[in-house]
Amino acid sequence: MTIQVFGHKSPDTDSTGSPIVWAWYLNEVKGVAAEPKLLGEPNTEAAFMLQRWGLEKPAIIEDVADDAAVVIVDTNNPAELPANINGADVQAIIDHHKLVGGLETKGPIDITIRPLACTATIMVDLMGDDAAKMPEAIKGAALTCILSDTLEFRSPTTTAHDKDVAEKLAADLGINIADYAAEMFAAKSDVSSFSDAELLRMDSKEYEVDGTKFRVSVLETTAPAVVLDRKASLMETMTTVAAEDGVDQVLLFVVDILNEEATLLVPNDLVKTVAKKSFDADADGDTVVLPGVMSRKKQIIPNLKV
Repeated sequence: MTIQVFGHKSPDTDSTGSPIVWAWYLNEVKGVAAEPKLLGEPNTEAAFMLQRWGLEKPAIIEDVADDAAVVIVDTNNPAELPANINGADVQAIIDHHKLVGGLETKGPIDITIRPLACTATIMVDLMGDDAAKMPEAIKGAALTCILSDTLEFRSPTTTAHDKDVAEKLAADLGINIADYAAEMFAAKSDVSSFSDAELLRMDSKEYEVDGTKFRVSVLETTAPAVVLDRKASLMETMTTVAAEDGVDQVLLFVVDILNEEATLLVPNDLVKTVAKKSFDADADGDTVVLPGVMSRKKQIIPNLKV
Protein backbone atom coordinates (compact mmCIF):
# COMPACT_ATOMS: atom_id res chain seq x y z
CA MET A 1 0.00 0.00 0.00
CA THR A 2 1.35 3.42 -0.95
CA ILE A 3 1.62 5.88 1.95
CA GLN A 4 0.09 9.30 1.35
CA VAL A 5 2.10 12.12 2.94
CA PHE A 6 0.34 15.45 3.44
CA GLY A 7 0.18 18.59 5.57
CA HIS A 8 -2.67 20.92 6.43
CA LYS A 9 -5.44 22.51 4.38
CA SER A 10 -4.64 25.88 2.73
CA PRO A 11 -1.12 24.55 2.11
CA ASP A 12 1.74 26.98 2.59
CA THR A 13 5.33 26.30 1.58
CA ASP A 14 6.07 23.94 4.49
CA SER A 15 2.87 21.92 3.93
CA THR A 16 3.76 21.67 0.23
CA GLY A 17 7.48 21.01 0.47
CA SER A 18 7.70 18.78 3.53
CA PRO A 19 5.41 16.06 2.07
CA ILE A 20 7.69 16.02 -0.99
CA VAL A 21 10.81 15.76 1.18
CA TRP A 22 9.44 12.97 3.34
CA ALA A 23 7.95 11.01 0.46
CA TRP A 24 11.41 11.10 -1.18
CA TYR A 25 12.97 9.77 2.02
CA LEU A 26 10.44 6.96 2.39
CA ASN A 27 10.80 5.92 -1.25
CA GLU A 28 14.52 6.29 -1.82
CA VAL A 29 16.02 5.57 1.60
CA LYS A 30 13.50 3.43 3.47
CA GLY A 31 12.25 1.56 0.39
CA VAL A 32 8.62 2.26 1.25
CA ALA A 33 6.21 3.38 -1.46
CA ALA A 34 4.98 6.89 -0.72
CA GLU A 35 3.40 9.83 -2.54
CA PRO A 36 3.16 13.47 -1.47
CA LYS A 37 -0.35 14.97 -1.53
CA LEU A 38 -1.92 18.39 -1.04
CA LEU A 39 -5.19 19.36 0.66
CA GLY A 40 -5.70 22.39 -1.56
CA GLU A 41 -3.95 24.70 -4.00
CA PRO A 42 -0.51 25.79 -2.80
CA ASN A 43 0.13 29.48 -2.22
CA THR A 44 2.23 31.58 -4.61
CA GLU A 45 5.47 31.05 -2.69
CA ALA A 46 4.95 27.28 -2.64
CA ALA A 47 4.22 27.37 -6.38
CA PHE A 48 7.47 29.30 -6.88
CA MET A 49 9.34 26.57 -4.96
CA LEU A 50 7.91 23.84 -7.19
CA GLN A 51 8.86 25.71 -10.35
CA ARG A 52 12.31 26.79 -9.12
CA TRP A 53 13.37 23.27 -8.23
CA GLY A 54 11.55 21.45 -11.03
CA LEU A 55 9.28 19.58 -8.65
CA GLU A 56 5.94 18.15 -9.74
CA LYS A 57 2.96 19.58 -7.91
CA PRO A 58 1.50 16.84 -5.71
CA ALA A 59 -2.04 15.74 -6.46
CA ILE A 60 -4.77 17.47 -4.49
CA ILE A 61 -7.02 15.16 -2.49
CA GLU A 62 -10.39 15.93 -0.90
CA ASP A 63 -10.45 13.12 1.66
CA VAL A 64 -8.84 9.81 2.57
CA ALA A 65 -10.34 6.34 2.39
CA ASP A 66 -10.85 4.04 5.34
CA ASP A 67 -7.58 2.30 6.28
CA ALA A 68 -5.54 4.38 3.80
CA ALA A 69 -1.93 4.57 4.98
CA VAL A 70 -0.97 8.18 5.71
CA VAL A 71 1.78 10.26 7.28
CA ILE A 72 0.72 13.67 8.60
CA VAL A 73 3.23 16.53 8.53
CA ASP A 74 3.17 20.17 9.66
CA THR A 75 -0.02 19.76 11.73
CA ASN A 76 -1.70 17.44 14.19
CA ASN A 77 -5.01 19.29 14.21
CA PRO A 78 -8.01 17.28 12.90
CA ALA A 79 -9.73 20.54 11.84
CA GLU A 80 -6.92 21.08 9.31
CA LEU A 81 -7.04 17.53 7.95
CA PRO A 82 -9.39 15.44 5.78
CA ALA A 83 -12.80 14.71 7.28
CA ASN A 84 -12.12 10.96 7.46
CA ILE A 85 -8.64 11.25 8.97
CA ASN A 86 -9.60 9.09 11.95
CA GLY A 87 -10.76 6.38 9.56
CA ALA A 88 -7.35 6.30 7.87
CA ASP A 89 -4.34 4.32 9.05
CA VAL A 90 -2.16 7.14 10.38
CA GLN A 91 1.36 5.76 10.62
CA ALA A 92 3.35 8.82 11.68
CA ILE A 93 3.10 12.51 12.57
CA ILE A 94 5.96 14.97 12.07
CA ASP A 95 5.13 18.44 13.32
CA HIS A 96 6.30 21.62 15.05
CA HIS A 97 2.98 22.88 16.44
CA LYS A 98 1.42 22.37 19.84
CA LEU A 99 -0.39 19.09 20.44
CA VAL A 100 -4.10 19.69 19.81
CA GLY A 101 -5.67 16.29 20.36
CA GLY A 102 -8.55 14.56 18.60
CA LEU A 103 -6.65 12.25 16.27
CA GLU A 104 -7.28 8.56 16.68
CA THR A 105 -4.96 5.90 15.24
CA LYS A 106 -5.29 2.21 14.42
CA GLY A 107 -2.31 1.34 16.60
CA PRO A 108 0.94 2.72 18.01
CA ILE A 109 2.63 5.21 15.68
CA ASP A 110 5.79 7.29 15.38
CA ILE A 111 5.16 10.85 16.54
CA THR A 112 7.81 13.57 16.38
CA ILE A 113 6.80 17.05 17.54
CA ARG A 114 9.70 19.38 18.24
CA PRO A 115 9.89 23.08 19.19
CA LEU A 116 11.51 24.14 15.94
CA ALA A 117 10.35 26.69 13.36
CA CYS A 118 9.83 24.28 10.48
CA THR A 119 8.82 20.69 9.79
CA ALA A 120 11.58 20.37 7.20
CA THR A 121 14.21 21.03 9.88
CA ILE A 122 12.86 18.10 11.88
CA MET A 123 12.91 15.91 8.77
CA VAL A 124 16.57 16.65 8.09
CA ASP A 125 17.31 15.68 11.70
CA LEU A 126 15.31 12.46 11.45
CA MET A 127 17.17 11.46 8.29
CA GLY A 128 20.52 11.68 10.04
CA ASP A 129 23.42 10.79 7.74
CA ASP A 130 20.93 9.91 5.00
CA ALA A 131 20.14 13.62 4.59
CA ALA A 132 23.34 13.88 2.57
CA LYS A 133 21.69 11.68 -0.07
CA MET A 134 19.00 14.26 -0.83
CA PRO A 135 19.23 15.43 -4.46
CA GLU A 136 19.40 19.17 -5.15
CA ALA A 137 15.66 19.54 -5.71
CA ILE A 138 14.82 17.96 -2.34
CA LYS A 139 17.44 20.04 -0.56
CA GLY A 140 16.00 23.08 -2.32
CA ALA A 141 12.52 22.25 -1.10
CA ALA A 142 13.75 21.79 2.47
CA LEU A 143 15.66 25.08 2.36
CA THR A 144 12.64 26.93 0.98
CA CYS A 145 10.41 25.54 3.72
CA ILE A 146 12.79 26.69 6.46
CA LEU A 147 13.30 30.17 5.01
CA SER A 148 9.54 30.51 4.57
CA ASP A 149 8.57 29.44 8.08
CA THR A 150 11.30 31.55 9.67
CA LEU A 151 10.74 34.54 7.34
CA GLU A 152 14.48 34.37 6.61
CA PHE A 153 15.22 34.03 10.35
CA ARG A 154 13.13 37.11 11.28
CA SER A 155 10.29 35.18 12.91
CA PRO A 156 10.43 34.73 16.70
CA THR A 157 9.85 31.01 16.12
CA THR A 158 13.33 30.73 14.58
CA THR A 159 15.86 28.65 16.50
CA ALA A 160 19.62 28.52 16.08
CA HIS A 161 19.17 24.97 14.81
CA ASP A 162 16.74 26.00 12.05
CA LYS A 163 19.27 28.59 10.93
CA ASP A 164 22.16 26.13 11.06
CA VAL A 165 20.29 23.54 8.96
CA ALA A 166 19.24 26.18 6.42
CA GLU A 167 22.77 27.53 6.10
CA LYS A 168 24.18 24.04 5.52
CA LEU A 169 21.57 23.34 2.84
CA ALA A 170 22.28 26.68 1.16
CA ALA A 171 26.00 25.99 1.20
CA ASP A 172 25.44 22.57 -0.40
CA LEU A 173 23.34 24.22 -3.10
CA GLY A 174 25.66 27.20 -3.64
CA ILE A 175 22.80 29.58 -2.85
CA ASN A 176 22.97 33.03 -1.28
CA ILE A 177 20.22 32.98 1.34
CA ALA A 178 19.41 36.70 1.19
CA ASP A 179 19.07 36.68 -2.60
CA TYR A 180 17.01 33.50 -2.67
CA ALA A 181 14.72 34.63 0.16
CA ALA A 182 14.09 37.89 -1.73
CA GLU A 183 12.90 35.82 -4.72
CA MET A 184 10.67 33.74 -2.47
CA PHE A 185 9.10 36.74 -0.77
CA ALA A 186 8.52 38.48 -4.09
CA ALA A 187 6.55 35.42 -5.21
CA LYS A 188 4.65 35.36 -1.90
CA SER A 189 3.81 39.06 -2.26
CA ASP A 190 2.26 38.69 -5.72
CA VAL A 191 -1.39 38.28 -4.80
CA SER A 192 -2.85 40.12 -7.78
CA SER A 193 -4.55 37.06 -9.24
CA PHE A 194 -6.40 36.13 -6.04
CA SER A 195 -9.92 37.19 -5.08
CA ASP A 196 -10.59 38.72 -1.68
CA ALA A 197 -12.10 35.47 -0.43
CA GLU A 198 -9.07 33.52 -1.63
CA LEU A 199 -6.74 35.92 0.17
CA LEU A 200 -8.68 35.58 3.41
CA ARG A 201 -8.46 31.78 3.26
CA MET A 202 -5.00 31.43 1.72
CA ASP A 203 -3.00 31.13 4.94
CA SER A 204 -5.57 30.77 7.67
CA LYS A 205 -6.45 28.65 10.65
CA GLU A 206 -9.64 28.38 12.68
CA TYR A 207 -9.37 29.17 16.38
CA GLU A 208 -11.94 29.60 19.14
CA VAL A 209 -11.60 32.08 22.01
CA ASP A 210 -14.14 31.89 24.84
CA GLY A 211 -16.89 30.70 22.51
CA THR A 212 -16.07 33.11 19.67
CA LYS A 213 -14.88 31.35 16.52
CA PHE A 214 -12.26 33.08 14.40
CA ARG A 215 -10.61 32.39 11.07
CA VAL A 216 -7.16 33.83 11.72
CA SER A 217 -5.64 34.82 8.39
CA VAL A 218 -2.05 35.93 7.86
CA LEU A 219 -0.61 37.43 4.68
CA GLU A 220 3.18 37.71 4.77
CA THR A 221 4.47 40.18 2.23
CA THR A 222 7.24 42.59 1.32
CA ALA A 223 4.62 44.86 -0.26
CA PRO A 224 1.90 45.38 2.36
CA ALA A 225 0.47 48.40 0.52
CA VAL A 226 -0.69 46.12 -2.29
CA VAL A 227 -2.92 44.23 0.16
CA LEU A 228 -3.93 47.23 2.25
CA ASP A 229 -5.09 49.06 -0.88
CA ARG A 230 -7.81 46.39 -1.02
CA LYS A 231 -8.83 46.74 2.64
CA ALA A 232 -12.34 48.05 1.96
CA SER A 233 -13.32 45.10 -0.22
CA LEU A 234 -11.45 42.65 2.02
CA MET A 235 -13.39 43.81 5.07
CA GLU A 236 -16.64 43.55 3.15
CA THR A 237 -15.78 40.01 2.07
CA MET A 238 -14.96 39.00 5.65
CA THR A 239 -18.69 38.83 6.38
CA THR A 240 -19.30 36.42 3.49
CA VAL A 241 -16.31 34.22 4.29
CA ALA A 242 -17.25 34.06 7.98
CA ALA A 243 -20.80 32.98 7.12
CA GLU A 244 -19.65 30.36 4.60
CA ASP A 245 -16.99 28.94 6.93
CA GLY A 246 -19.12 28.90 10.07
CA VAL A 247 -17.03 31.33 12.10
CA ASP A 248 -17.97 34.55 13.88
CA GLN A 249 -15.19 36.74 12.50
CA VAL A 250 -12.26 36.69 10.11
CA LEU A 251 -9.11 38.33 11.49
CA LEU A 252 -6.62 39.45 8.84
CA PHE A 253 -3.04 40.26 9.82
CA VAL A 254 -0.91 41.68 7.00
CA VAL A 255 2.67 40.92 8.04
CA ASP A 256 5.32 43.29 6.69
CA ILE A 257 8.34 40.99 6.45
CA LEU A 258 10.93 43.75 5.98
CA ASN A 259 9.64 46.16 8.64
CA GLU A 260 8.82 43.32 11.03
CA GLU A 261 5.30 44.41 11.96
CA ALA A 262 1.72 43.39 11.29
CA THR A 263 -1.29 45.47 10.32
CA LEU A 264 -4.63 44.18 11.59
CA LEU A 265 -7.73 45.15 9.64
CA VAL A 266 -10.42 46.48 11.98
CA PRO A 267 -13.88 46.21 10.38
CA ASN A 268 -16.01 46.40 13.54
CA ASP A 269 -16.11 46.80 17.31
CA LEU A 270 -15.41 43.10 17.94
CA VAL A 271 -12.03 43.33 16.21
CA LYS A 272 -11.36 46.67 17.90
CA THR A 273 -11.85 44.90 21.24
CA VAL A 274 -9.61 42.03 20.13
CA ALA A 275 -6.86 44.53 19.23
CA LYS A 276 -7.09 46.20 22.63
CA LYS A 277 -7.36 43.10 24.81
CA SER A 278 -4.92 40.98 22.82
CA PHE A 279 -2.22 43.46 21.83
CA ASP A 280 -2.98 46.55 23.96
CA ALA A 281 -3.46 48.42 20.69
CA ASP A 282 -5.97 51.24 20.25
CA ALA A 283 -7.62 51.12 16.84
CA ASP A 284 -8.87 54.57 15.92
CA GLY A 285 -9.50 53.74 12.26
CA ASP A 286 -9.98 50.60 10.20
CA THR A 287 -6.40 49.36 10.69
CA VAL A 288 -3.95 49.13 13.57
CA VAL A 289 -0.21 48.49 13.33
CA LEU A 290 1.31 45.92 15.70
CA PRO A 291 5.10 46.42 15.87
CA GLY A 292 7.15 43.24 16.13
CA VAL A 293 4.22 40.88 15.49
CA MET A 294 5.35 38.32 12.91
CA SER A 295 4.17 34.89 14.02
CA ARG A 296 0.61 33.57 14.21
CA LYS A 297 1.79 30.52 16.16
CA LYS A 298 3.87 32.35 18.77
CA GLN A 299 2.50 35.90 18.95
CA ILE A 300 -1.04 36.04 17.56
CA ILE A 301 -2.93 32.85 18.53
CA PRO A 302 -1.62 32.66 22.12
CA ASN A 303 -2.58 36.29 22.79
CA LEU A 304 -6.09 36.36 21.33
CA LYS A 305 -8.70 37.60 23.78
CA VAL A 306 -12.28 38.81 23.44
